[in-house]
Amino acid sequence: LVGQPIANAVLVLSLVAAAGLLLAGVRVRGIGLGVAGVLFAGIAFGHFGFTIPHDVLDFTREFGLILFVFTIGLQLGPGFFASLRKDGLHLNILALVIVILGGALTVLAGKIGGIGFPAAFGLFSGATTNTPSLGAVQQTLAIVGHTPPETAALPALAYAATYPGGVIGIITVLLLLRVMFRISPEREAAALRGGSEPLVRASFLIENKNLDGLCIADILGRLETVVVISRILPANHGEVVLAKEDALLHLGDCVLAVGTPHGLEQFEKMVGVRVETDLMRTLGDVDFRIVSVTQPRVIGRTIGDLTLDLIEAATITRVQRGDVEMTAHDDTRLQFGDRLRIVGSARGLDRATALLGNSQEALNVTNFVPIFLGIALGIVAGALPLRIPGIPLPVRLGIAGGPLLLAIFLSRAGRIGPMLLRMPPSANLALRELGITLFLACVGLKAGPHFIPTVMSGRGAMWFAAGLVITIVPLLAVGIWARAVKKLNFMTISGLLAGSMTDPPALAFACAVSKSDAPSVSYAAVYPLTMFARILAAQILVLSCS
Repeated sequence: LVGQPIANAVLVLSLVAAAGLLLAGVRVRGIGLGVAGVLFAGIAFGHFGFTIPHDVLDFTREFGLILFVFTIGLQLGPGFFASLRKDGLHLNILALVIVILGGALTVLAGKIGGIGFPAAFGLFSGATTNTPSLGAVQQTLAIVGHTPPETAALPALAYAATYPGGVIGIITVLLLLRVMFRISPEREAAALRGGSEPLVRASFLIENKNLDGLCIADILGRLETVVVISRILPANHGEVVLAKEDALLHLGDCVLAVGTPHGLEQFEKMVGVRVETDLMRTLGDVDFRIVSVTQPRVIGRTIGDLTLDLIEAATITRVQRGDVEMTAHDDTRLQFGDRLRIVGSARGLDRATALLGNSQEALNVTNFVPIFLGIALGIVAGALPLRIPGIPLPVRLGIAGGPLLLAIFLSRAGRIGPMLLRMPPSANLALRELGITLFLACVGLKAGPHFIPTVMSGRGAMWFAAGLVITIVPLLAVGIWARAVKKLNFMTISGLLAGSMTDPPALAFACAVSKSDAPSVSYAAVYPLTMFARILAAQILVLSCS
């Protein structure tokens, strides 16, 4: 392939990716490297002289990173703001503590550890696996000036020496926490999924005299129980009718309610007694249907906006989003691909289906125009300078933070103007895996030629050891606090720790161990602020210690 640099680059990247993914599948007692195996494969190939042109390598690495963070943002954006309302503030505070502790240890390593500050700046980036902060270090050193070329090269070399240790350190902390607290990731993921009790249905006989003649919408406390009434079997005749919000209840009526077991227990205390009457099988002009949301004009609207119970003679009782099932509420905002359980008459179900779309073809098609527009807008957002008083260099979110933030906001909106932003889960997963594989392959190839000589030298060994301290100590301290004191779910802690290091391999490892995307929620909740904090902290370290 001499004289064919592009073909050579594709060949090397393909070999690294294939070898790394094979390595990722190797498990010892159920524990493996996961996608981080691609990084170590890249280091091995780079060490033995496999190279690709620097401009091709840099482009592929950054484009892979963009694909990864953008698809993560698309997947997690809808739940991002909900996570902020619940415990996102607390999680971000813990992530900032990790950043501050890492910065303090970096200063100690530079001042009293005999490492020196230019190299220590590289430790701060490599040990926390944060490439944008390395760019901030190099840019700030250039602004400060008077830095000899050999000194200016130290941060990148220290970064390369400590980056693999950073990945290993994060995974090590997750494994240590798992052993220390005897955690089963599968059970933790199941506990976090839905937070959550499964949705069930039950029939109730109306015996509360205060409900006689009252419409469903006026039942006090019903919303607090998170229960939806879907069908009514009136006491005076044996035909099931649809339970619309303005339907009147009477003593002796039998109603079918959907909710969590706890919610149904509370509902029983309010209305009467639970009975064995099966309203699902009782004859009447009422049926149910599972309908997928694909119609562009209803994306982003709430269930209350649709007023199906008043216009279409149908009621939405459940919403399934991914692997999470929840009770439908008027303020539930619909997203593309939501699967709705709708109860109503045959005519009402047909009209509701037409309104919501239910197109299987649309579910399998990815609209790439808004996706590429979103990536472009994310790049622009990442390049915008954010000036902070006292800091001479403008702070930027970069090509990792910008696309992530834009993807989060765009997935929340569900569209860019008239264009519907949609991506099937399988396509999202494929692009995400492709992105992180390309990124890690390029990082490994770039670090490979210098990794062994640097790590095997006395200086490199010192860098590697100091980097492990900077990685492990803050993570382990916050992880123990979060589990022992705050009693946080291990999936939440895993995402928090990975996000506080802005480390995709650690996130992929946590998701693979639990066989769940649950860690991604807390990862996305802390990632944007942490990215900003690490870029800012890197610049502050250079300006205060140079």
